[in-house]
Amino acid sequence: MPHPSQAPPSGAQTPQSNKLNSLGFAKPPRDTRVVAAMSGGVDSSVVAAMLKREGYDVIGVTLQLYDHGAAVNKPGACCAGQDIHDARRAADAEGFPHYVLDYESRFREAVMEDFADTYLAGATPIPCVRCNQTVKFADLKRVAEDLGADCLATGHYVQRVDGVHGAELHRAADANKDQTYFLFATTREQLAYLRFPLGGLPKSETRKLAEELGLRVADKPDSQDICFVPQGRYQDVVKKLRPGAVEAGEIVDVEGRVLGEHDGVINYTVGQRRGLGVAAGQPLYVVKLEAGKRRVIVGPRAALGVSRIALKDVNWIGEPADNPADLDGRNVLVRVRSTRPPVPARLAVSDGGWDVMLDAPEEGVAPGQAAVFYAREGTQVLGGGWIAATAQGSSA
Repeated sequence: MPHPSQAPPSGAQTPQSNKLNSLGFAKPPRDTRVVAAMSGGVDSSVVAAMLKREGYDVIGVTLQLYDHGAAVNKPGACCAGQDIHDARRAADAEGFPHYVLDYESRFREAVMEDFADTYLAGATPIPCVRCNQTVKFADLKRVAEDLGADCLATGHYVQRVDGVHGAELHRAADANKDQTYFLFATTREQLAYLRFPLGGLPKSETRKLAEELGLRVADKPDSQDICFVPQGRYQDVVKKLRPGAVEAGEIVDVEGRVLGEHDGVINYTVGQRRGLGVAAGQPLYVVKLEAGKRRVIVGPRAALGVSRIALKDVNWIGEPADNPADLDGRNVLVRVRSTRPPVPARLAVSDGGWDVMLDAPEEGVAPGQAAVFYAREGTQVLGGGWIAATAQGSSA
């Protein structure tokens, strides 16, 4: 089966050579070893089967990430129970080796415990980014290298383009499936090794390919963002991982007046309106969480808008910069939540750290989430960082 075309984003430079195979290597597919990360879903199964039929030396690897007891039959789960069985069945059908590696302890430490601690600190975590950043792209990359693979292929909907300064990360052709927000922490070294064969396809085409390939997972539901949270009750996960850590406290307005009580800051997130349990003459929203003081601060919608965002642990994957301060004043687009489109902003970079200055205020920007940078023109991802603090004015 021919490899689906991945037209490079406008303005991107790609190597042109008849000697390069579809993954960009100057050798035949049969001499190119690929480790395919297989979650058991339709996307990763299509990637593995497609590459095998192209003649590549494919090895499938599935990481068992958590105790699958509560998720064996949960639609949209991944990396546990039925999903491992589905991945193995796809590998058997195509005739390539498949390995299941037990990464439960690593996943619990790097992703689940960070998830719990972030909520207890009054922030809103993104476990999918942590998983990609640690287990999937760092640990699995080492596994692939140990297996002698030339690259690691995944089913993510992003595009990798060979540019002037090396591999670049670009948005997927299907804007509705674009996953670059969750991959902002991918390093240059990781990006050079990774391949994303589905980045140029709409999801409907992927499912069509799955049917043509005869994959039994063609109609399987998409995985959910937080795979280890049964029924979406993240509070239960936090309480299980950190028993006794959830404490009651006060709900106060922006002036400091006590309006009521709460049974734990983990039950609230910035921008929340419903379920506050307090009465007022106007709609109130959560505008800030002060975990150290066990306080939930609420206010009118106007108090939600922020113009400046302070970041930590920034990952820059745009053009090389000898000094981060050289990027000060750079005009970019910034996405502050996975469900929102990128908005115009300016980078403020100094010895004191990285800030994002938004052209117009954004609501519901929560510490613990990510701010991801995109080029003003085209589709390139320039990097991003974790939101540490926000402010309505010129200081965060």
